Amino acid sequence: MFQLNKTIVSEDILEKEFVCNLSACKGACCVDGDAGAPLDQSEVEKLKEIYPKIKPFLRKEGIKAIEEQGTSVVGLDGEPETTLIGGKDCAYVIFDKKTALCGIEQAYNQGIIDWKKPVSCHLYPVRVKEYADFSAVNYHKWHICDDACSLGKELDVPVYKFLKEALIRKFGQEWYDDLEKVAAEMKK
Repeated sequence: MFQLNKTIVSEDILEKEFVCNLSACKGACCVDGDAGAPLDQSEVEKLKEIYPKIKPFLRKEGIKAIEEQGTSVVGLDGEPETTLIGGKDCAYVIFDKKTALCGIEQAYNQGIIDWKKPVSCHLYPVRVKEYADFSAVNYHKWHICDDACSLGKELDVPVYKFLKEALIRKFGQEWYDDLEKVAAEMKK
């Protein structure tokens, strides 16, 4: 672990390799698990705001779940998260044949909205836990991402490089530049 400004960062994000491999996992992270994607309060409000624009992209099951439960819910840990369909699939998931994709991201890609998706989704496999005085930035190992780890190793892409855009979105360019300096020092 090391400190960067007001973050405590796991060295795993510099040392582990990762490149999403949708052709292998079929987007399992959007349909497996027992909780929705973590959200911060601004994202809770954003989902309420953009829901009418993303609704046409969603499956009828997702629309039903959102209209019954809301655009977000409070999880068992007391924190906001995305709504689930029957406790499994994210309500915002859509399918391209058998591959799970994000309906929010599809609306973004088509220029309908200017928000890509929840930052926790964009950052995966990195999870950020907010504390009063700092944020903990950790690598999350999940067996469904074994193919992504293998592809990352094959292509020699560390987690932090794969997540460059998402990390800059969350922490800013200066923070990312400092992270690259730490990575370079660690390689020496």
